[in-house]
Order: sequence, then C-alpha cells, then structure tokens
Amino acid sequence: MKMGYYDDHSQERYQKKSRSRGGYFFASIVGAIIGAMLVVISIPALSNQGFLPYNVQPNQNQPAGGANNNSNFIQQQVSFDVQTDTTKAIDKAADAVVGINNIQTSNFWYNESGDNQGPAGTGSGVIYKRTGNKAYVVTNQHVVEGATHLEVTLNDGTKIPAKLLGGDIWTDLAVLEIDADKVKKVAEFGDSEALKMGEPVMAIGNPLGATFSGSVTQGIISGINRTIPVDINQDGIMDWQAEVLQTDAAINPGNSGGALINIAGQLIGINSMKIAQNAVEGIGLSIPINYARPIINDLEKFGVVKRPYMGVDLKSVAEIPGYYQEEALKLPRNVNYGVALRQVVSNSPAAQGGLRELDVIVELDGKKIHDVIDLRKHLYQETKIGDQMEIKFYRDGKLQTTTITLAEEDRS
Repeated sequence: MKMGYYDDHSQERYQKKSRSRGGYFFASIVGAIIGAMLVVISIPALSNQGFLPYNVQPNQNQPAGGANNNSNFIQQQVSFDVQTDTTKAIDKAADAVVGINNIQTSNFWYNESGDNQGPAGTGSGVIYKRTGNKAYVVTNQHVVEGATHLEVTLNDGTKIPAKLLGGDIWTDLAVLEIDADKVKKVAEFGDSEALKMGEPVMAIGNPLGATFSGSVTQGIISGINRTIPVDINQDGIMDWQAEVLQTDAAINPGNSGGALINIAGQLIGINSMKIAQNAVEGIGLSIPINYARPIINDLEKFGVVKRPYMGVDLKSVAEIPGYYQEEALKLPRNVNYGVALRQVVSNSPAAQGGLRELDVIVELDGKKIHDVIDLRKHLYQETKIGDQMEIKFYRDGKLQTTTITLAEEDRS
C-alpha cells in the first residue's frame, strides 16, 4: 500500500459506494447470519469425526454474559512436541562437539611484563573417545597450528586445558587430549563409505567463535570422493590433493574441525574448508571419517602418522623450464612429465636403491607418475612401511629401473 497516493476518481467512487451502501449492509447481515450458522453446525461435526488435530476450547477469560459476551468465539490452544530424525541426531551428537581456542603469545591485556597470552584463533573439534580419566578430541591441524597453549570449551561453556598429541599437515588433522571429568558425550563413528548423494547431513561447530557456539546447519551430501588441490606451504604450487566430501550445509570460519553427522547422529566427516569465492555458494568440504580414522589412531598413539619414507626432495618436471629439462635433466624431447630429484638423503631407501640428484622418476610399480602429487599419493596411500617399490627413472637420457625397500622416517 502506498501512503499519500491521490486518485482523481476517488470522489466519484465514494459517491457510488454511498448509494449502494444500503444494499451492501443488508447483504452483509444475511451473510453473517448464514456464516454463524455454518460455524455452529460444522465445528462439532468436525470435532466429533476427529478432523481437528488439536483441542478446541472456549476462551475461559471472557465474561459470562451481557452485550460483550464473546463465549461464541473459539480459542485454539496448540501444543507441539517436535521430535524428528534431525532433532534426535543433534541431541545425540551436539555435546560431543567442542570449541577450541588457539592461544599464542601476544599483548592481550598488555602489562609491563609483556608475557600475557591471548587467543589467536578459534575453531571446533569433536570428542571421539574417552578412556579412564582422559578424553580425546579430533580437529584440524590448521586450527591448532602455532599454538603455545590450547583450550577446549565444552557445550556447557566449561573450559579445559588441552594437550596436543600430534598433527598432520597432509590430511589437516590433529588430536588433543583433555581431562574427561566433565565430558558428557562421545561421538559415534559412522561409515562414510556408505554415504549416498542427496543424503541429509548436518554440520555442528562454532562459526565465528563463541558467540555462535554449537551452531547447526543442515544440507545434503553434494559430492563423494572429491579431490581438492591444496597448497600446503603457500608457495603457489599445489602440494597435495585432499580427499573430501562435498556438502551444501553451511561451513563458516570457526566451523573447522567440527562434526558432519548423518541422520543417525553419527560422525561421518570432519569439517575442514569451504570454497570461498564470490561466484560460489554452498560448497563445503569435509574429511571422510573412514579416511580420517587411521590418521587419528596414529596421531593418538605415536604423535605422528607413520608413512612409508623414500628420502628425497621432489620437483615436478612440468614446473621446470624446457631448457633445463633438456640441458640439466637431459630428458628426451617426448618426456615432459615425471618428478625430478633435487636431493637424495644419505642412507635413505632412495640412496640405498641407487637414486641420485637429477634423476627423473616416471613410473612407480607400473603406474605412470605425472607429478609430485601422483608420487605422494602412490607412496602414502598404496604402499606401506617395509614394501618393495619398483621405480623407473631417467638418468642422462636413459630409462633405468631400480627397486627400493620403503622404511619409516627416523624422526629422532
């Protein structure tokens, strides 16, 4: 409705309405009587047949008689106890999701000593295990990176100091240990391999910190077995391909490390990142729990992920200018793929297998290796410590073959 709008024909319509007011008034009276009769007749009939899903009672607050008696009016008293699969799933999982404060040395409430600590960032985590008086929390590595102190905030606001047991940059996972005295719930693992496209899921976490702690967003599984290139050292070159689930459940800053649950309230993913571009909406990414579980177990037990080790420093051939491919690596002209060895660690499996600097690996166990990501994926996902791995490589323009025995990296 536009206020103050002037109509040149409004006066003419007013006069016509005035002449017909008597007819309208009489028709209105008749309609009201008939309508009242219909209400009086219909409501008991419907009520007796059970068509009304709620109680209908007279308004007890109206006066008993007189001109203003409104006892014919109906007051609907509606009470809903909403219990759905979604609310049950949230009830089951919510208390296992926690906030994480990454505390680093700073000038927070600065004093003369300059040694106060302040929160450098916040994220989320999931309590996945309780043993004795200790409980264990999984989160993202980037949530805890650089922390001098870590603090976990339970769903009821209780803050507990946390100890970092270990983190892994390749999977962006970390495990914390806390006292279990106040822990009420532990997440139940689901099966991320059983997920289907379009299956409903919910994300629980702390977007934007404590103000929105315990927030829940709902969506579906939008994609399974996605691979997303990741630049771990921020040098502009992709170092790894993260294997993730795609969902349109909203995942915002601070949700990192939180839970992605299925309709049964089971943990099926660790929320990790989102595609943040102006032209993109509704693409959140979560680490599948089946992929994460062996990483979590290693971090809890050993503080690191035990992976096969070659002992080499790598560079993708595609990132090397063509001039050096021919002059330094001496590759045939038709070979523009593979991984060049920039350094070979002494006494490493690669060194013991006869590999040297400037060798170019083009095949592992019969599989063509295009770049560094291919090599790492084969090494980390398709082999284990103690395996023998066949390597084809170019040296001085000639294709050669060697076999190495993969070892565990010495971290001492």
